Amino acid sequence: MATEFVHLHNHSDYSLLDGAQTVKTLINTVRELDMDAVSVTEHGNLFSVIPFYMEARNQGVKPIIGCEVYVAQTSRFEKKRTAEGGRGTNHLVLLAQNYRGYLNLMKLVTHGYLEGFYYSPRIDKELLQQYNEGLICLSACLKGEVPEKLLMDDVAGARKIALEFAEIFPDRYYLEIQNHGIPDEAANILRITQLAEELGLPLVATNDAHYAKREHSEAHDIHICLGTGKDRNDPNRLRYATAEFYFKTQDEMFRLFKEFPSALENTRRIADSIDLEIPMGEHHLPEFPIPKEFKGGDADAYLRQLCEQGIAQRYSELTPDVQKRMDYELSVINKMGFAGYFLITSDFVQYAKNQQIPVGPGRGSAAGSLVSYALGITDIDPLKHDLLFERFLNPDRISMPDIDIDFCIERRGEVIDYIKKLYGENSVTQIITFGTMKARAVVRDVGRVMGYSFGEVDRIAKAIPDELKITLDKAIRKSPELKKMAEGPYKELISHAKVLEGMNRHASTHAAGVLIAPGDLTDFIPLYKSPQTEDVVSQYDMKGLELLGLLKMDFLGLRNLTVIDHAVKLIASRRGIDIDIRTIPMDDAKVYDLFGKGLTIGVFQFESSGMREYLKKLKPTQIEDLIALNALYRPGPMENIEDFIARKHGRKKIEYPHPDMELILKETNGIIVYQ
Repeated sequence: MATEFVHLHNHSDYSLLDGAQTVKTLINTVRELDMDAVSVTEHGNLFSVIPFYMEARNQGVKPIIGCEVYVAQTSRFEKKRTAEGGRGTNHLVLLAQNYRGYLNLMKLVTHGYLEGFYYSPRIDKELLQQYNEGLICLSACLKGEVPEKLLMDDVAGARKIALEFAEIFPDRYYLEIQNHGIPDEAANILRITQLAEELGLPLVATNDAHYAKREHSEAHDIHICLGTGKDRNDPNRLRYATAEFYFKTQDEMFRLFKEFPSALENTRRIADSIDLEIPMGEHHLPEFPIPKEFKGGDADAYLRQLCEQGIAQRYSELTPDVQKRMDYELSVINKMGFAGYFLITSDFVQYAKNQQIPVGPGRGSAAGSLVSYALGITDIDPLKHDLLFERFLNPDRISMPDIDIDFCIERRGEVIDYIKKLYGENSVTQIITFGTMKARAVVRDVGRVMGYSFGEVDRIAKAIPDELKITLDKAIRKSPELKKMAEGPYKELISHAKVLEGMNRHASTHAAGVLIAPGDLTDFIPLYKSPQTEDVVSQYDMKGLELLGLLKMDFLGLRNLTVIDHAVKLIASRRGIDIDIRTIPMDDAKVYDLFGKGLTIGVFQFESSGMREYLKKLKPTQIEDLIALNALYRPGPMENIEDFIARKHGRKKIEYPHPDMELILKETNGIIVYQ
């Protein structure tokens, strides 16, 4: 296969690459151009690394991980404008040659956010001296320090800087030449090739690709307007000088740089010198402190002891069914190596309960675990409710357990602080999340930038069906009205919106996710610091962290728990009645009467107008009715709600797909509701 070495410079000021749609477009373009290696170097961050790395590997393309860093001209700690009014930074391209280089790259971009941030994340040469091993360095675009000096006719200064970088990166420093049709680039090519010859430094021909294809130039221009908050007709807005910032073919690159064959050959030389394997599939759990009496820190033996103690408290007697279920679950946990996970989770849940911090009874598949019940992680008896452990953990599906835990919204932070104290501040952080441009949002955004009226854009957006995960392509097939618009007066708007759909719009902190690493976080991931909130979070999102095998916990702040806690305390203080919310009866007819009247505003998952209408029709009489309706009230199963209600009230005969299924489907009136 032909090979071209391309940098995708993605300005994090304007957009974030990590949208799955964007990565797929990128790799598909690479394959169309018959490339076998491609480099992604975002500005100052590594947001896109994991999805890019995985997609490239899956498609048979060699991923080259890098970053175009901002280098402070003085110290990263000096945060003031230059005498000329500039920010005092230059660009520099760093590529991870191996795993050591990747680790160093994570350290550098983390320092850039946590220590050097001034308009953008900045590092300095002190950090480059410390973390250069395993990194290939390129002089960057016109904003690089060497090209900038040359354009200012400071040849001596450019020579000094080039030699400095060549010393920091011995045999790993290249002078870049680029040609996007910009006059200054032509001048730079002449000067930097002379400098390369004088100093004996290698050249490399590169191309900035801010979008995949030439025809995406206008969509990219709109994207810049979105990121900078400008209208497209604003004469003072930021715009690119040419439309040449796309992935070029090998022939196009040859035509641009045929006078510099070594610069083209060095793209292959660099690609061949890179050998990076990011470990995937290994689990990295923090070490839980095991009591000394358990020789060798036997987590499985300690977990069994805690479970036995918990079972004795939960059940009046240890029946064969309970013993069998506990032994089975513990054997699976032992086989999968997750004893530490349960010990860690049990510990912070018990801490919360000991501090009288309200904790939810459990949600999701974890409620099917007897071990979780015995440890006090959940308060739902899986045997009583016939819940399956296999939905939670399955030896044939090797993945980290996932337990969502609700805490009082006012005191959730205390639990996170406890974990930081136990495992170390440098080992615990919250998790980033990216807001993507979905179908309706991207139409509204693009329409606004292009100058359409609010009414026009609103009409187009409302023509998109209100469906979960709807895309513009799918919406056009489903909506004749939208199809007419897309083929008529709004063809350009929708065309640009389809290019930008799925891209990330902004970064924020995940509402629940907390990451706990078995050591310094930056040995596993890079960190990001929000310029707006000062929150420090991971640069990789939930999916990326999961692929890396890191422990992520969902600590959900639930206001309902806070309300219940306040209510219980008020009743105790004003009425002298102590209520244990965990032991309230499940057969109170007055409660079901309230549900049957739809008086459920403020009740979690039962307060929407649609749900309240169904409650009035259902007239629930038992907890199983509420469980079933909650499961049915979702896209897809919703079409069975009327049938479920009719069968409950005898208006429709209860039938089973097969007589043998009656035992399973009896409590849901013959309708398949649960997985």
